[in-house]
Amino acid sequence: MVAPPDNDVLWARALHYTHKDGSPALSGVSLGVRQGEILAVAGPSGSGKTTLLRCLAGMNRVREGEVWFNSAPVHTLGPLARERLRRDRFGWIDPAPVLVPELNVWENTALPLMLRGTGRRRAKGTALEWLERLDVGDLARKRPHQLRQSERQRVCIARALAPAPTVLFADEPTAPLHRADRGHILRTLTTAARSHGITVVLATHDAETAALADRTVALLDGRCVKTVQLPPTDDSTEGRTACSLSV
Repeated sequence: MVAPPDNDVLWARALHYTHKDGSPALSGVSLGVRQGEILAVAGPSGSGKTTLLRCLAGMNRVREGEVWFNSAPVHTLGPLARERLRRDRFGWIDPAPVLVPELNVWENTALPLMLRGTGRRRAKGTALEWLERLDVGDLARKRPHQLRQSERQRVCIARALAPAPTVLFADEPTAPLHRADRGHILRTLTTAARSHGITVVLATHDAETAALADRTVALLDGRCVKTVQLPPTDDSTEGRTACSLSV
């Protein structure tokens, strides 16, 4: 077992994962993600994007390979330890909005905070702030069934950002949104992540979405096939590479 680089908040080496039907989902993917970085994982449907995010987040146990978070091995943790890690340090956004139907909008948004032990009043205040940022603050007392799908997705994004997770995994987060709404939501998400030092791993098949990231890793048939290196920014003298060639 080789320890990961100290400057990588997430580090994965030679990940292999197989679906229950025996079909391969990941075949030797390796990558590192630095603290505060926004990394886009791009590729067509079926390329392994969602599986990779789920393995990095400890939701799926890899068949072979290693996953490290802050220099601690995730791949050796048991189910309860991985669940605590996801609750306390990670955030997740699904392509389809899923909310607790019995709770109103602000309660859904505040739920991760209260599960971490934050008091109700403080959790509510934080939830309302994020709902306002995502232009759904006026819906705070409505129930999920009273919302449009795009509004529910905004609430899910607010819920994921409210606890200020160390790492936010976003699996096609703007999929349910109209094209006119996507740019605003993505800018809100990326700006919030940068201002709070949140690392983001973003799965997408959309080039415009990937362009908002610092780096893009491309997957095809479960393999990392190329690295897209962005030009240097004002405070950087050189570009960044994403992962090694696997084909």
